[in-house]
Amino acid sequence: MEMILISLFFTTFLAFLILKSFLKRTTTTKPNRPPSPWRLPVIGNLHQLSLHPHRSFRSLSLRYGPLMLLHFGRVPTLVVSSADVAHDVMKTHDLKFANRPKTKAVDIIMNGGRDVAFSSYGEYWRQMKSLCTVHLLGKQMVRSFEKVRQEEINSVMEKLEKASSSSLPVNLSDLLLNMSNDVICRIAMGRKYSREENTSDFENQLRKVMELLGSFPVGDYIPGLAWIDKVRGLDRKMEEVSKTFVEFLERVVQEHVDEGENKETFDFVDMLLRIQREKTNGFELDRSDIRLIILDIFLGGTTTTFTAIDWAMTFLIRHPESMKKLQDEIRTYSRNKLYVSEEEVKNMKYLKAVIKEVLRLHPPGPLLIPRQLSEDVKLKGYDIVAGTMVFINAWAIHRDIAKWGQDAEEFKPERHLDLPLNFQGQDFNFIPFGSGRRLCPAIDFATTLIEVAVANFVYRFNWRVENRPLGDDDEYYLAETTGIEVCRKFPLIAFPSFASFTI
Repeated sequence: MEMILISLFFTTFLAFLILKSFLKRTTTTKPNRPPSPWRLPVIGNLHQLSLHPHRSFRSLSLRYGPLMLLHFGRVPTLVVSSADVAHDVMKTHDLKFANRPKTKAVDIIMNGGRDVAFSSYGEYWRQMKSLCTVHLLGKQMVRSFEKVRQEEINSVMEKLEKASSSSLPVNLSDLLLNMSNDVICRIAMGRKYSREENTSDFENQLRKVMELLGSFPVGDYIPGLAWIDKVRGLDRKMEEVSKTFVEFLERVVQEHVDEGENKETFDFVDMLLRIQREKTNGFELDRSDIRLIILDIFLGGTTTTFTAIDWAMTFLIRHPESMKKLQDEIRTYSRNKLYVSEEEVKNMKYLKAVIKEVLRLHPPGPLLIPRQLSEDVKLKGYDIVAGTMVFINAWAIHRDIAKWGQDAEEFKPERHLDLPLNFQGQDFNFIPFGSGRRLCPAIDFATTLIEVAVANFVYRFNWRVENRPLGDDDEYYLAETTGIEVCRKFPLIAFPSFASFTI
């Protein structure tokens, strides 16, 4: 009897295990992950990144699809390469994808992500963005600095006039970078900071920040190999550039504190200090927050506008028929005037089409700023887990032949004349400034300067560049730098000459 009971017990127990295993197989389905390329142990797909990740991602997406899962070390990484999927990420599931990943660069340079662009989604971010959009970057505030933009553009025009009179070439890229920086300096900090004040390397430091924020530190993805970042000097570079900006911006803020409110001009730092004193937004704003907001303004205002104007002049010089068309339009509105005003620019449809085409081919950040999924989501039938890092490849979306045609790689402003596209991210085929909650708040701030600067440089001058060796033309003029924002790799050296109609 005892043996029968023991046998029955073991039989029942064995049957239970078999049934449990069977039930588990039938009730638990395997997650449906997006297509992925083959990956290596430990490093995953990191070896498939080139110096220009937006190009690497596009090449992979052509094989694996517009929704592709990569693995950077231990970090699952989603790459979005179509407008359809971008719509679901930035609109349908925008809230779940509104977070930012924490990276070493953001931790060191942006104080752990306490700025607007890289902070985690939440109440702090909402307050900071509201502060910027309401008090600093609204349409009325942008209009109030029209005189600053005009003065700095005219300063460049004077240099171009001298070069034209002497038939000398100019480093247009250098002039444009200085102009963008000077405009931002005056708007954000009340004055330009000259080379005598130990800020001669300011533009280069800004470029370094953009490169570092767009880098892929090994330690972010494989913590056990973080020592590699130290060996190759990446950590040191981040710490040095952070120290440079902290010291410089702290000095600027202290100067404003010492000056008080008895000033003729009123800039962004003054506005932020007033908000800090009066607690206008209902939350505490400390000195480090003020520094980071100003740094965001510099990064977005200087590099975005410079990059867009530089690419615009490059394409216009390389496409004389577009240059002539634009000159004819501008001269229709501004004949025999020395300066094209911002009011006149508002009516120039072809100018706006040129700027849109430039931002289509070269969006300020080709991969936008990466996002991080805060909770599990079903996307196009695929299961995406919380914590996944997300890259939206605007550069690839903007060159999708399914939307833009077989000439998607070509510079053709005319394609925008009959398209009701704007910069607000409502059409996900055109998202140079992103979309959804994380839409760039400085669109008007940037595009106003871009449009009026291009209008004036094209209006007053004809342009040419020296012919380069056969086959070297595209490689030189269209080569890109690396970083979160991609500008021209080589400076644009060009010859300005007075347009025949000018007075």
